[in-house]
Amino acid sequence: MSASLITGVTQIGVGYWGPNLLRNLITNKNCEVKSVVDLSMERREYVKNLYPSIKVSDNVDDAINDNKTDAVIIATPVATHFDLTKQCLEARKHVLVEKPIATTVKEVKEIGRLALDNKLVAMAGHTFLFNPAVCYVKQLIDSGELGDIRYIYSQRVNLGRIRSDVDALWNLAPHDVSIIQYWLDNPEPRSVQRTGMDYVQNGLDDVVFLNIKYPNHILANIHVSWLDPHKV
Repeated sequence: MSASLITGVTQIGVGYWGPNLLRNLITNKNCEVKSVVDLSMERREYVKNLYPSIKVSDNVDDAINDNKTDAVIIATPVATHFDLTKQCLEARKHVLVEKPIATTVKEVKEIGRLALDNKLVAMAGHTFLFNPAVCYVKQLIDSGELGDIRYIYSQRVNLGRIRSDVDALWNLAPHDVSIIQYWLDNPEPRSVQRTGMDYVQNGLDDVVFLNIKYPNHILANIHVSWLDPHKV
């Protein structure tokens, strides 16, 4: 990290969620945005118009290897997350990656190994873990006020946004899984089952039911969909 204790940050990707991340980085007094990278000229122009003083480019390698960059924010399509995260860690940069951080256990373990070996932070963008309501429920559980947890039901549904790179499970359920893991002190699930159906695009489930069995006879049921008429 820079000697000034101000974290030099590069952001890769300013598509759907990236502008929200960039806005918060700009207003964070502990950060200095060194550059923003996007392969789309339209998105680069978008950043230039909003933040004329920020360096904008389409060169990922140069941005990651910039010695003024301490940390990299990755807000790109899911298929690119692992390779970009690995490249950042190998360049000795801390990384915040939008969820999901990767799509296989093998990839997640490799990210964890690289981060530990290089004494770096590799963090997924599970924003709800910092939500006051979620934190309050955690306090209630830890205090014993809610008694023994037996069953958790979570529903995250809306009409859209339908994606073409991942299905509804990968797009929506990471929020709920991360919240439940946090509430239960990150237990190892005993079994995981998913049932889904694709209606709009072949091979990409639009509606998914995820069932997770945890130790101590705790059951979690997660329902996600981007085809429901009302947002929940």
